[in-house]
Amino acid sequence: MSKDIPQSVLFCCDHNAVRSPMAEGMMKKFYGTSIYVQSAGVKNDLDIDGFSIAVCGEIDVELTRHRTRSFEEMQEWGDDLSGFDLIVALSPASQRQALELTRYYHLDVEYWPILDPTGLGEGREEKMNSYRQAREQIKSRILQRFGPPVEE
Repeated sequence: MSKDIPQSVLFCCDHNAVRSPMAEGMMKKFYGTSIYVQSAGVKNDLDIDGFSIAVCGEIDVELTRHRTRSFEEMQEWGDDLSGFDLIVALSPASQRQALELTRYYHLDVEYWPILDPTGLGEGREEKMNSYRQAREQIKSRILQRFGPPVEE
C-alpha cells in the first residue's frame, strides 16, 4: 500500500444499501485487516440492495451478510466518528452529513462522486450494467487512493 494510508476508513452514502457497502466490501477484500473499514448511511430505511450483492459477487466480494445502518445507529452501537482517520462520502447528502457531524473533530472527509445506479436501466441486464459501472468507479477510486491490494 502507498504511504499516507489511514488506519481506519468510514464509507458513507444515502442509505448504506448500495455504494458504501460495495466500497466497504472491496476495501476489506483488497486490504484485509490492515485497515479498519466500516460504512454507514444518512438514513437506514433500506436493506442491502440485491444488485449490489450480485455485481460484487462477480468480483468475489461478499455482501450478503451486510446490515445497513445510519450514522446515528453507528454511534449508538459504539463506533464513534472521531475514531476514524478518514471518511469517504459517496453522495452529496452523505458528504453534508459527514461534514456536519465531524466539524469538531480533526479528521479528513473526502468526497468521491460515484454514480447512483438505483433507478437506472429498464431490464435486469441494463440495471446490472449500471451497478457494474458504479462498482468499477468505486474500485478505481479505492485503488487510486490506497494503492494495490495487499497479498493475503
